[in-house]
Amino acid sequence: MKLSELLNNVKAIQVIGNAELKEISNITLDSRRVSKNSLFFAIAGEKQDGHKFIPDAINQGASAIVLQNANAVPDQIFSHSGCVKVVVAESRKSLAEFSNIFYGEPSKKIKLIGITGTKGKTTTAFYVKNVFQQAGYKTGLIGTIANFIGDMEVKTMLTTPQSNEINSLLRQMINEGCTHCVMEVSSHALDLHRVDYLNFDAAIFTNITSDHMDYHKTFDHYLSSKKILFDMIPHDGKIIYNADDSSSSALVKNSPAQKHSYGMDKNAECRMQNVEFSLEGTNFDLIWKGIDYHLTTSLVGHFNAFNAASAFATAVVSGIDPEVAVEGINSTPQVPGRFEIVSRKNKKIIIDYSHTSDSLKQALTAIHHIVKDERCVYTVFGCGGDRDRTKRSIMGEIAASMSKRVYVTSDNPRTEDPFFIIDEILKGIKTNNYRVIENREEAIRSAILESEDDAVILVAGKGHENYQEINGVRKHFSDKELSQKYLAEWAK
Repeated sequence: MKLSELLNNVKAIQVIGNAELKEISNITLDSRRVSKNSLFFAIAGEKQDGHKFIPDAINQGASAIVLQNANAVPDQIFSHSGCVKVVVAESRKSLAEFSNIFYGEPSKKIKLIGITGTKGKTTTAFYVKNVFQQAGYKTGLIGTIANFIGDMEVKTMLTTPQSNEINSLLRQMINEGCTHCVMEVSSHALDLHRVDYLNFDAAIFTNITSDHMDYHKTFDHYLSSKKILFDMIPHDGKIIYNADDSSSSALVKNSPAQKHSYGMDKNAECRMQNVEFSLEGTNFDLIWKGIDYHLTTSLVGHFNAFNAASAFATAVVSGIDPEVAVEGINSTPQVPGRFEIVSRKNKKIIIDYSHTSDSLKQALTAIHHIVKDERCVYTVFGCGGDRDRTKRSIMGEIAASMSKRVYVTSDNPRTEDPFFIIDEILKGIKTNNYRVIENREEAIRSAILESEDDAVILVAGKGHENYQEINGVRKHFSDKELSQKYLAEWAK
C-alpha cells in the first residue's frame, strides 16, 4: 500500500517527507522487526519508550515513522535518510487506526465476538469456537493459550495481541475462509487501545473480581476498562452477560446493544439449573425459551457450567439451533491448563491457571465439592513477580485454610526476589500446614511423593504455560509435564 493512500484515511498532525513515493508492506512497533518498507510506530510504554529506537528503525529501512513526541529525533535525520515522519496525537490509538485501514478493515468482514471478564475468558472462547464450528462456521480464535485460524494454531504471548497483530490475524482468517472469530479481550487491551476501531458483533461478560491492581490501582478503573468493550457494541449487536454477577448492570448500562442474560438467577433469560460435577466432568440443565436442554461437558467445575452457558446463549441469540449448540458444548475438548486433570492410579493432580485469590478459592471449592472430605487436598502455588502484590497474602490464607498442606513455591518471579514474594504469601498463613520449597519442580515432586495414595493435588497459577520466567529469562517449564513425570516415579 502507498503511504499516501494510508495517510488519506487516518488522522495525523503533521507529515514531513514525500509519502507519495513510499510503499508500506507491514506495520510494527518492534524495531527488531523492521525491514524495508516497514511502518514503525514509536510507542511510549511503561518500561520502554519506542522513540528511543527510531534511529534503529530508520537504519533498518523503515519507510516511515509514526510518533507522538515530535522532538524525539531531529528532522535532519529523517530528511537525510528519506524516511517520512508522521506526527500523531497518541501513538497507541494511531496504531489501531492505521492497522485497521492497512489491513482493509477486516473486522467489518468477519463476525467478531469479544469475551471479557476476570475468569473464564479462555474456556468460554474454546466453547464458543467449538459451538460455531459445530454449526458449520469456520471460526478463528484470538486468546491466551494460542491463536487459531480455523484449526491452524498460531502461538501467542499476550491475552490480547497488539492492534497491528489483531488486524493481521483477522485478515489472515478472512483469507482462509473464516466467517467468525472469537477473541479474549483483556482489561489491559481495552485501556491501551489495542481493540480500538474494531467492529464487534457481540460481547460476552463472564464475571469480575479484583485483579491487575498493580496496573489499574482501583477496582473502579478496572471495571471502567472492561466497560469499554460493551460500549463498543452497536445497536444491532448483542451483549451476553452473567446475571449472577452484581457488576453486570454497571457494565452494560447505556449500551445500545441487544442484551441477553445467562446464569442461575431466576430472571436470567438463559437459566441454569441442577449443576453437578465430578472429576469426570460437569452436567447441568439450561432453560431457554421455556425448553429444558441438558448439557454434559468433560470440563470440570461449577464455573465451567457458567462458561458453557454463556457460549450456549451466544450461539442461540446468534441464530444457531439450540440442539447444535448443545452438541458443540458437549464435544468441546479439555482446555489446556484449565482445571486439567492428570492421574496415576487413584492419585489426581489438577493443573489450573488460578492465579487470583478468587480463582484459587473457586478451584479449591470445586475440589472439596468433589472429594467431600473423603480425600486429602494439597495445594502447590506461588505468585507472579512484578504483578499485583495485594493478592499474595490473601491467596496464602485461602490455600492454607482449604488444604491439608500447602507447598509455597515460585510462579514466575520475573525480576523480583522469589523469597520476597514467598514472604508476602506467608503473611496470610496463620497455621503451620505449609512448606516453603522455592524450586517449583521440587515442590511439585514433594507434594506428589509425600501425599496419600488417593490425594488430590492442586498445582495452581501457571496452567497452560510452558515456561518459567526468572530475571527476564524464560526457560521451559510445564506443570503438566512435571506432574506426569513424578506421578510415574511415585507409581513405581
